[in-house]
Amino acid sequence: MSFESLGLQPALLRALAEQGYTDPTPIQAAAIPQVLDGHDIMAGAQTGTGKTAAFALPLLQMLDATTSESARNPRALILTPTRELAAQVHDNIRAYGKHLRVRSGAIFGGVGMGGQVQFLRRGPDLVVATPGRLIDHLQRRNVDLSGVRWLVLDEADRMLDMGFLPALKQILAVLPKQRQTLLFSATFAPEIKQLAANFMRTPREVQMATPNAVAVGVTHRVHPVDGDRKRDLLLHVLAADSRRQTLVFARTKHGSDKLCRHLEQHGFRVAAIHGNKSQNQRTRALADFKNGRTTVLVATDIAARGLDIDQLPAVVNYDLPMVAQDYVHRIGRTGRAGAEGLALSLVSREEEGLLRDIQRLLKQPLAVEPVQGFEPAWTLRPERANAPAAKPAQRRNPRGRKTSGWSKAGKPSNGNRATPHGHAHPQHSRTQKDVANANRSRRNRNGRNRAAPR
Repeated sequence: MSFESLGLQPALLRALAEQGYTDPTPIQAAAIPQVLDGHDIMAGAQTGTGKTAAFALPLLQMLDATTSESARNPRALILTPTRELAAQVHDNIRAYGKHLRVRSGAIFGGVGMGGQVQFLRRGPDLVVATPGRLIDHLQRRNVDLSGVRWLVLDEADRMLDMGFLPALKQILAVLPKQRQTLLFSATFAPEIKQLAANFMRTPREVQMATPNAVAVGVTHRVHPVDGDRKRDLLLHVLAADSRRQTLVFARTKHGSDKLCRHLEQHGFRVAAIHGNKSQNQRTRALADFKNGRTTVLVATDIAARGLDIDQLPAVVNYDLPMVAQDYVHRIGRTGRAGAEGLALSLVSREEEGLLRDIQRLLKQPLAVEPVQGFEPAWTLRPERANAPAAKPAQRRNPRGRKTSGWSKAGKPSNGNRATPHGHAHPQHSRTQKDVANANRSRRNRNGRNRAAPR
């Protein structure tokens, strides 16, 4: 199958040919015709399989066919969860639509609003935006969304994870009811489908891979290590090929900066990207990493979406993500477009539970390979990582009786009576006679064995 067979116009085909694209990916082949036919779409596919082109190409064609010099308000809106993804999507749109008369731009936080206001006043056809900054412009009456005919939610699951649901509802409330809505994501949680049911019209679902699956070309390895030796193991892993481009994920902003300084002290060319960095700093760090000026990029999960790096060979989870789905998005930065990739996870004893969650999500084991010289003082067994979560152990009181602790209300949940000072006194054991009388009273209350009325 070729792009010509999907019904795309010559201007788009020319732009694709100039970028070296000849054959559509499965998600593009399945989604583009349905979008051009006007259907609402819920599309899911692995990260790196061309989801952006699957909605951008038909969207550009429909906008170009209905372009009007008198239109002053956006006719298409694409919402993304992060600044990096918004910039990346807009870069792709400009490349695909270079031979069309479609005016487009991106608005997101971290930069001044002046330039964005001027762009909106010029009357764009298409706007790529993050929800927060778009609401800022709505509140200042800088943009009118009443003319939006096409809405795209890119990485909708990530928007929910990041708490954008109230913002999405606020934006949806000012959009026309009659519109075409496209929802694209790498994963589909039940909450996503419930959300879609509220604002989409009989959407067609296009699922090109097993939910939460990762690219088949990615090799996964788990290196168990004591927590206090993680940094040394990371240095060892990076030193094995110091010229290899490596994306390292840390859990916190402070931890990212600290790790970045540690790597710099040991001679690595490294940069950090996270939410406390200004947009200019984040853009510069990403650009330096893409062009090879730095070989290591330390990032929080903000970088798990929107980083489109050609032939990124390796991703390292210095810290495992707190949400198992984020592992899919992190690893999606490597092994893109059929290339091979390496995913390494440095797992401390405190992260065993997170590893179990990841393996349950992927429904496959991850190879556990201790690194010589960094063997931990504990043992991580594959079967233990795959086992279901253990039930909380029951505590025993000094007399050997099982107790279940205190309830959330602060009252003892084992039937003991609490004193005004919060101490619990065990109740006295009942005699067999007391038990028999209690059982007899219970039967009488239930209407069984009750004496006949006199």
